[in-house]
Amino acid sequence: MKKFLTILLVVLAACTMPQHSQQEAQAASVQRMRFHCDQDTTRINQLLQDGFASGIKTPNELVAFYADKLLSTPYVAHTLEGDEELLTINIDELDCTTFIETLYALARTTMNARYSWRDYAANLENLRYRNGEMGDYSTRMHYISEWILNNSARGNLKEVTADLPHADYLIKTIDFMTKHKDSYRSLKNDSAMVEKIKGYEMALRNHRMPYLKKSWLGDKAVKAALRNGDFVGLVTKIEGLDISHLGIIHKDDKGEIYLLDASMSGGKVMLEEKNLRDHLSGSKSTCLGIRVFRIVP
Repeated sequence: MKKFLTILLVVLAACTMPQHSQQEAQAASVQRMRFHCDQDTTRINQLLQDGFASGIKTPNELVAFYADKLLSTPYVAHTLEGDEELLTINIDELDCTTFIETLYALARTTMNARYSWRDYAANLENLRYRNGEMGDYSTRMHYISEWILNNSARGNLKEVTADLPHADYLIKTIDFMTKHKDSYRSLKNDSAMVEKIKGYEMALRNHRMPYLKKSWLGDKAVKAALRNGDFVGLVTKIEGLDISHLGIIHKDDKGEIYLLDASMSGGKVMLEEKNLRDHLSGSKSTCLGIRVFRIVP
């Protein structure tokens, strides 16, 4: 009891957390975690308790439940970047990628009947890093195509794009990071890290990926096939890049589909006003279509 109280006081007092237990042995050590503030663990625990109390069991419903809890969270970019790679835990500031990662980790932890921030951290690391283990900057999966492939192979996610009506394929070489290395803090002055990333990009040369053209998003069969809480990636025509944005599908009572995302232009987690097809069809849009993936039960 004395040891438990000591640990609890440390958690509430600062962002330097106690050693993780054997049940979270696959998660990064606490010394290799970066927290936004001393309330992160408390809030994660409360969200998980709310998820448990909801009685929801299915992955998509849990994703939608937690997305609703995160509405209006401020959009902040580059929260994962720092002088060294650490397991960053920040649910108070989200971009489109960390929003999806947060939803996954919350849903997976609830599905596993675990209710602690430590379990959340383990699931976050498992999703974010190649083969589930954090190393240096290069071990984080920066391209969504690799992220989907690696997590699908390990049973975390399943891509369903190819099963959607009217699905097509696109072949593209994905090498945006090394072609624009000066735009990345960890690559700008580190030639060795650039070579590491380039090595992973080699596996994405002439990458064949399924996608659904945005012109089909008004089709009744497509809207029926999409589910509330589906993860969706926006396929971009930008050279060297595969996915430019992430969000989830929100279906209204009439079956119309919308994007719920951490919006840079909106400055927060929000439900976009226009339906998905219209939202992606602006004259300045670089979006070609979407890819869709779900949490494996």
